[in-house]
Amino acid sequence: MTDGDSVPHSTLTPAPLDSVEETPVWLELNGSPVVTWMCTPDQLDELVVGWLFGEGYIDRLEDIEKMRPCAREPGFWVDIAPERVSAVNSEGRRRILASGCGSVTAFLGSLADVPRRNGNPPMLDTPKLRGLFKEMFARGGRYKETGGIHAASLTDGEHLLFHAEDIGRHNAVDKVLGAAVQAGRRPDDLVLLVTGRISGELAYKAARANLSAIATPSVPSTIAVEIARASGMILIGRAVSGQPQVHRYQG
Repeated sequence: MTDGDSVPHSTLTPAPLDSVEETPVWLELNGSPVVTWMCTPDQLDELVVGWLFGEGYIDRLEDIEKMRPCAREPGFWVDIAPERVSAVNSEGRRRILASGCGSVTAFLGSLADVPRRNGNPPMLDTPKLRGLFKEMFARGGRYKETGGIHAASLTDGEHLLFHAEDIGRHNAVDKVLGAAVQAGRRPDDLVLLVTGRISGELAYKAARANLSAIATPSVPSTIAVEIARASGMILIGRAVSGQPQVHRYQG
């Protein structure tokens, strides 16, 4: 799948402990610029793959025909089948200034357009969920060093399978989705844990990835709750408290 060397570490300047790393990383898809992330400069392959998956450009790793990093600066060239790009472009998404991380492509239409997930919602053990969040916080090396960082993990309800930290909440989610896709694991039966607020665009990203549930120690937005209910995805706010808020589809 890949062609070329990884982005050289010499292009990335380590941050002092009183600041958080932030680097622009660009992506050209089939020769056209599609996105530039302001992100923490690690797990960049996972970021690219996860974003392509979450945006609907790919369903599996094999859909990427070629992926080549730039040797001079953090950036990637990716080639996929042109018809897959056309299919995404035909959805007529609009750019919005999102409440989470600036300008994104996101859901702005009817809730009837929200992807409906396949399968039954999982049985979630909330005490176990609190333990998984505790484990996720313990893995937060950058948070311990500097604070000011977000984290995301994918879990099967028993173990943390994939984990990432990033200055951007959505970037961290893309990184764990990309790690799952690279490992050949579809996230359909997995639960996404995030450290920050669940916004509408993040809930839609999770629904588009067909995740079974998403949980946060914080709270969701009202649009996030509506999207979760429309998709059949479980959404849990205040997940580490004694009284978690569980939002689910009422069919």
